[in-house]
Amino acid sequence: MRNERFHGRYESQGRMCQHPTCREPGEFRAPGTRGNSFDGPGEWRWFCLDHVREFNAGYDWFEGMSADEIYRAQSPGADWASESPAFSPTAGIDGMPRWANFADPLDAIGARASEIKRAAAGRGRENESRFSREEREALQVMGLGPKVERTELRQRYSELVRRYHPDRNGGDRAYEARLQRVVEAYQLLRKAAAFA
Repeated sequence: MRNERFHGRYESQGRMCQHPTCREPGEFRAPGTRGNSFDGPGEWRWFCLDHVREFNAGYDWFEGMSADEIYRAQSPGADWASESPAFSPTAGIDGMPRWANFADPLDAIGARASEIKRAAAGRGRENESRFSREEREALQVMGLGPKVERTELRQRYSELVRRYHPDRNGGDRAYEARLQRVVEAYQLLRKAAAFA
């Protein structure tokens, strides 16, 4: 049984070569006039092997186009907006966070989710603290207040670790106890429900 498609050959199914002087079977397709849709070349022309080779040798898809049209055809992204409005630095409408305020986009998404969660949980309980007694003590160790956000917590932790770590202060071990308290406080706070 012969494969219907072999190296670009299609069974002729009665098609004849469309070259004006040829009567061979038309088993090889070539693009028709410029495409009818985004997905393909439109109507196909059918040629025998010799004439499809001749067609391919002289085919110029850009024939009849201006330099600007050729440029647009070669770089489809040239017509697209370079930046999605939702991710522009000035975005932040309807209570959404401004992307420029965050180094990591996931922090921005997390900030918005935290706002929504706090708003839902805080209805009618405005006077309740977001943190437990242990978490408030950990905030004091970190030198942070009760309105802290997750990004501020991470930044402060990084700052304190750099300050108190022996590798950063010439091997002085005087701050090891302080460093241990900072690490323990961060481990407690990073799992706090207030940051979920």
